[in-house]
Amino acid sequence: MPNPPRLGYVIVHVPDVASTVTFWERAFGLDTRMVHDAGDYAELETGATTLAFVGESFAASQLDAPPRPNRPDVPPAAIEVCLVMDDVEAAYRRAVRAGATPTTEPAATPWGQTIAYVRDEDGILVELASPM
Repeated sequence: MPNPPRLGYVIVHVPDVASTVTFWERAFGLDTRMVHDAGDYAELETGATTLAFVGESFAASQLDAPPRPNRPDVPPAAIEVCLVMDDVEAAYRRAVRAGATPTTEPAATPWGQTIAYVRDEDGILVELASPM
């Protein structure tokens, strides 16, 4: 295959795009790349793969069967967003101070990474990981 597919976007459905973007800026130190004029779509600066948020109502209008919404009061969906950084412990503390729900404290793995988990204000599972 001359041009195999590549991961271009991870798009998370959220109840309030502006609130979610503000939270991710504060909790994880990410900058906003763009917000659509209608306010129902936004992208964060995350490197080669774009992390985006879309309003649940807009997303539902594009799908035949909308997925289960992310919510902090139910178990997280079986997917996570992984952010890679040099200082996982500092990133974990920052996220928790900003209101993220602590899930798994920073710990070294047998394969050499340090990882931790939090959930954002919408209940999305976020892994914080050192580089491999």
